[in-house]
Amino acid sequence: MHERIDILGVRVSAVNLGLACAEIEGWVKARRKAYVCVAPVSTIVECNRDSAYRDIVNAADMVTPDGMPVVWLAKAKGCPHVGRAYGPDLMRALCGRSGLRHYFFGGTSQAIGHLEQCLKKELSGINIVGMVSPPFRPTAQMEDQKVIAAINQSMPDILWVGLGSPKQDFWMRLHRDCLDVPVMVGVGAAFDFLAGLKPQAPRWMQRRGLEWLFRLICEPRRLWKRYLIGNSLFLFYLIKEFWGPPNSGDTYKNRTCPRN
Repeated sequence: MHERIDILGVRVSAVNLGLACAEIEGWVKARRKAYVCVAPVSTIVECNRDSAYRDIVNAADMVTPDGMPVVWLAKAKGCPHVGRAYGPDLMRALCGRSGLRHYFFGGTSQAIGHLEQCLKKELSGINIVGMVSPPFRPTAQMEDQKVIAAINQSMPDILWVGLGSPKQDFWMRLHRDCLDVPVMVGVGAAFDFLAGLKPQAPRWMQRRGLEWLFRLICEPRRLWKRYLIGNSLFLFYLIKEFWGPPNSGDTYKNRTCPRN
């Protein structure tokens, strides 16, 4: 079992892409029910603004360091092996592993149609057992029993949930007990990226923590609040944590990487 590191009250998993894939594959093999959240800066900020959402994320079996600032903070807290486990990279890596059965839930019908085509073209051995593009809902709600039954009958090993955060994380928690799939992973906009419907930032921008700038330039009207206000709040929370006294009410007090 991986260790966890506190990043502004969020229990981020001390993993990298390889470790995350290996542990998820182990859960599939053991048929263990688990759900995985990805944690870019926007998720850390939202968790600080919404305690109910923080509880959902902290209850996840894995919270991957999705953004480079999260990785840098984990390294600064004594976890040198931590690396970025970015949603689209995690999805591509696991979809490329042989023997796994995949189900896609979320996005538009156009997006998942393109996603299937692109992944089958890129990963010849991928086994896609089902796809659902649900109707848009502003918040996570219990799915119709027919949808739940269809997912269970397809017997996937991994259910990829692309509803965007925080909705996808609430959805996974809400449906964890009624779905037989071992592992659910919320991957945000990964469906659109891997389907080629949205451009991804160049790797050099991703490595330098500038993906937010690329996405803001691409979608300024939709994303300006997330990045301009959200990034400012992230810096504010960091400064507040650094200069402020420890919060005695924290349920997860360990602020450095645990040691064996």
